[in-house]
Parts: sequence; C-alpha cells; structure tokens
Amino acid sequence: MRTAMAAAEVGDDVFLEDPTLNRLQDRAAEIFGREAGLYVPSGTMGNLVCMMAHTRHGQEVICEESGHTYNYEMAGMCSIAGVLPRVVAGQDGILSWEGIRRAIRPKVYYRPQTALINLENTHNMAGGTVYPTALVDEICNNAHEAGLLVHMDGARIFNAATYLGEDVSAMTRNCDSIQFCLSKGLGAPVGSLIVGSRELIERSRSIRKMLGGGMRQAGVLAAAGLVALEEGPRRLSLDHENAKHLAQGLAGIPGVTLNAGKVQTNIVIFSLEGSGILSAEFISELNKRNILALPVDGFRVRMVTHLEVDRAAIDTAIGVVSEIMRKHEHAS
Repeated sequence: MRTAMAAAEVGDDVFLEDPTLNRLQDRAAEIFGREAGLYVPSGTMGNLVCMMAHTRHGQEVICEESGHTYNYEMAGMCSIAGVLPRVVAGQDGILSWEGIRRAIRPKVYYRPQTALINLENTHNMAGGTVYPTALVDEICNNAHEAGLLVHMDGARIFNAATYLGEDVSAMTRNCDSIQFCLSKGLGAPVGSLIVGSRELIERSRSIRKMLGGGMRQAGVLAAAGLVALEEGPRRLSLDHENAKHLAQGLAGIPGVTLNAGKVQTNIVIFSLEGSGILSAEFISELNKRNILALPVDGFRVRMVTHLEVDRAAIDTAIGVVSEIMRKHEHAS
C-alpha cells in the first residue's frame, strides 16, 4: 500500500483531473453496480453529504437509536443538514419495516415530514450485527412506495458481505445511496466512498466542496484506497474468525458477560457490570499492557479485530483480561 502511494499518478481533483482518484471512484461504482462514486475524507462526511443530498431543512431522518449517525457524528444532521433524527429501537441494532413504518410522520403540514431512512450495516454499537439482504430489500421497497429514500451507512459493508457470503451490489441494490469506508477492515489509512446515481454524485460533489472536502493531489490517498478495495475484502473472514475466538475466550472469564454466539463479524462488545469494575478503569489496565479497547459506557467495552491483529495477539488479550479480572476479584 505504501509503495502504491509513493508511485501514484496524481492531478488536481478539484478539476476532476486526478487519474488515480478517478480510477478509485469508477472502480467503487463498478463493484456496487452504480453509475458513479465519490471519494470523501471520512465516513462521517459521507453520511452527512448523502443526508444533505436527499433532504431539505426541517425534515426527519429515521435512524436506529444506537446508530453511528445519531450518536457519533457530532449532530451534523441537525447542526449542518438541518434535519431532525427520528430514532427507533432495533433488535440488536437491526430495524424492521414495521418499526420504521410506525415512526413515519403523517402527511400533515404542521408536522416535520419524514424524508429518509438511514440503515447501518454492520451495526457498530450492536457488536457488528448484519442486516439480512431480504430485510434491506423489504425496507427499501416499502420506503419507496411511501415516497421515502434509503441511505445505507455501510461503513463495514464488506464485513457484512463476508458474513452473508453475498455480493455488495446485490445487498445494496435498492438503496438510494451507500457510504462505505476504505479504512477500518479494508486497511486504508484514510477515506470513504459514496456510490449512487450520477445525479446523486454530482450533487454530492458540490456538497462535499461546501463542507471543505475539495482535494487537490488526492491520488496519493486514492492509491491506498485502491489496494484496500481490491485486496481488503478477501481477508475479512480472518478478522471474523479472530473475533469469534476472542469472544469465546472472554466469555469464559468470570466477571465478563458476553454472548459469544451473537458475534457475527469483527466487533466484540462485553459487559463488566457483574464484576463492578468500571470500563475506564479496566481499559486503563489494558493500556498498560499495550492492549487497546474503547468504552461503550460505564461498564461495557468494545474490542475490534483487524488486519494487524493475529491469533497470538488475541490469545494475549484474553490472558491479560483474565489476569485483570482475577486481580480485581481478589482486591474486592
């Protein structure tokens, strides 16, 4: 990837002249069976751009209550896009059409109107859960009949495809826009892509520029993205296997609460509430041993497997967690 970046042919993308970035955008569109693609610096910007392209101020966007766009994107949909989130609880982060249907506003002039449905696949804070493609199709078909659009926050859509054994183009064929990350599981240092109709992408390009996402010789980044896009999906199954191994190991440690059977992709979320140890205290102990994790809340912790984590590292992490929990139990 670094070699590809060093050798990248570049131009000025503000004038659509960067050949490497153009190849990346065209290749992404081809993989997803879409007319065009657009590179953005981050998934957060990609989601925001799509929301702005699909809505107008004062409308509502239906999203899952623990979803990324609602909880971790700095309220951009409100403060910048001018739309109101209408949150719905999903089952393990997965929305149903019935749940969405009940949240759609009646068409009366004195209430904000529903314009867009946001789906997250895989669902980060539900532990990397995956939408079945039949459910995505059901939601999209019913949404379109109701005059609504559907955006797929597919930051980890290739993880979902690996889990299902399906193709991303078929999985997202009825969505009106898709954002996916080149970083995360695919391994690029930076960047995401939007794919959709040519009309959507042209509108999105203007919005990206307005948000400060116009770039010059971005082919250096695009070269890494091309390597990630072509090679990254092939090895995601290893991350999933490692996550399963991690989950099974953690589930056997007293004081750790985790249903290892529910881990589908590369995210493992577990609770320490039964032990009484706070997640911040626990993560501080992990950091001392060069193991990184994130707090979800006061007692829950999130770990993610990726291409720089092998089976030996997983076993080390399991051993360290076991040691920390034993010390805490004795101290108590």
